[in-house]
Amino acid sequence: MNHRVARPPGHVIVHGLEGLGLRVIEHLVALGLEVVAVDDGARPGAVQAATAMGATVVPHHDGAAAALGAAGLRDARAVVCLSSTDLGALETALLARRLRPELTVVAQIRNQAVARAVRADVGILVLDVATIASPAIVEACLGEQGHGLRIADEVAQVRTVAAPRDGLLRDLFGEVLVPLCVQRLGSEESVVCPGRDLEVRAGDAVSLLGPAAIWDEVVRSTRPAVQPATVRSPSVEAHGERDEAGAVRRWGRAVARATDTRLRRALAALLGLGLISIAVLMIGYREADGTRMTPLDALYFTAETIGTIGYGDFSFRAQPSWLRAYAVLLMVAGAVLAALVYALLTNLLVSQRLQEALGHGQVTDLRGHVIVVGLGSVGARVVESVIATGTPVVVVETDETNRYLAQVRGLGAKVVLGDATLPRTLQLVNLDRAKAVAVLTSDDLTNLEVALAVRDWLGERTDVPVAIRLADRRLAATVRQAFGFTHVRSTDELAAPWFVGAALGLEVLGTFFAGDVPLLYARVQVTPGGGLDGARLDALTGRSRVLSVRHRGEQEVHRVARRWTTLEAHDEAFVVGPHEELLGLLRQDALPWTAGHPGPATSS
Repeated sequence: MNHRVARPPGHVIVHGLEGLGLRVIEHLVALGLEVVAVDDGARPGAVQAATAMGATVVPHHDGAAAALGAAGLRDARAVVCLSSTDLGALETALLARRLRPELTVVAQIRNQAVARAVRADVGILVLDVATIASPAIVEACLGEQGHGLRIADEVAQVRTVAAPRDGLLRDLFGEVLVPLCVQRLGSEESVVCPGRDLEVRAGDAVSLLGPAAIWDEVVRSTRPAVQPATVRSPSVEAHGERDEAGAVRRWGRAVARATDTRLRRALAALLGLGLISIAVLMIGYREADGTRMTPLDALYFTAETIGTIGYGDFSFRAQPSWLRAYAVLLMVAGAVLAALVYALLTNLLVSQRLQEALGHGQVTDLRGHVIVVGLGSVGARVVESVIATGTPVVVVETDETNRYLAQVRGLGAKVVLGDATLPRTLQLVNLDRAKAVAVLTSDDLTNLEVALAVRDWLGERTDVPVAIRLADRRLAATVRQAFGFTHVRSTDELAAPWFVGAALGLEVLGTFFAGDVPLLYARVQVTPGGGLDGARLDALTGRSRVLSVRHRGEQEVHRVARRWTTLEAHDEAFVVGPHEELLGLLRQDALPWTAGHPGPATSS
């Protein structure tokens, strides 16, 4: 059957209707582009979702060649290959390149060796979701290091601080720091890329971008005042005592969890027998001169008797008959209990050693480590990035044949094979002393289940960030609101703008989160006669922000872009903002500029 569709020249073909494919389609349709989607057997409902967005869907019944022909490859401007398998994406990408050598072809290929070969030998643009999404997850785990952006020749960082007092952003943070997002205290309201005249209240979370060199000073200036250490108020002392008491309780719970129930009972019985023996000896034992035993002597003689040592310095020979009868009971019961404790302790040590040899070892020697649950392509890349910072990593994986196990072990990560939803596994990875947890399996429901188990284990502790990977951005938003997780990262949300930008020939430099808001960072080279040629920044509206401008022929970058700045052909502008608006701005540059026509960006 001929499924060829009639489309005007310049449409984009998207092959694959999984989560990322639908998100790419949504972006392209929002930009006003015609989209033809190729269904390669997506989950139920994906075809209806793509159709509802405005895309035309063609089946993949008769192979890639027939599907591309039906999708109108001859008139397409780009092909985006997002098949659920690397083989499917590779087949479609190579065929599209052979049939239309001049066509822009973008493919998602997870296998790094294949990706390098395709990129170098065939000229296909290859992007990897793991490479794109992992920086945002690493940032959530090691948030104090901030998110680094290279703007021209300068490295800037995005950090979130609390407003120290009421006031305007301009007065609180000056002109050098660029406000990207304001999260109102006690509210879900977020203001994205606000103007510097926005008024904030003390405690509002403000995400700012600025040169890395000035951030230490900014953090010190916005840190709440604290009392000097030499003048501690009763409340501070009480808080410290509670912390110490809590540490003792956590230590006690850790010891209790590390020991077998039978061993704890045997130790308790042995201890009870020893205490009874000390009391009996202090009451009934008499030296030749009639003196009684001291507590230390009684403890010493009890240990001698139970240990069947008998140095001859103490003896029951001259003692009353009842005490000698008690000595028989003490020796028999003590020897049995001591042997039982030794056996159970040996069993515990041997079993733990075997567990360590099998990869189930308790990570008792680690402090401040990051726990990564799920070792797919995203998990492996996160492990690599975290270890590169010098932070130890413990990986929890259920599949002992996972292809990435040897790779992460070679990097120095410790691996525990087990189910992260079980308390025993959380105990083995020493969760109580972890710095952060990243839950990165390929199943959204499993990730949510693990995150809830981790939260239950940690209890009231809020100093351990839990980064959750969820493919579906709507589910991510729902989980963030319903369960209070603050580090939910949608891989589709982070990766889709890169594929859209690559398909349209736009230069996307990064995606990241400012607070809970995903933002896109890109560079625009103003096209002669394009939509931004001759435009003043104050004529651009929306929520995006121009960070800096380098004018044609100038080496210096104007790091503080003023609203009266005029863009000219061949100028280079670095911009940041929400995905939809920033992609619209980048595409707007390819369209003729009309006076008074609003574009999707704003200046500072």
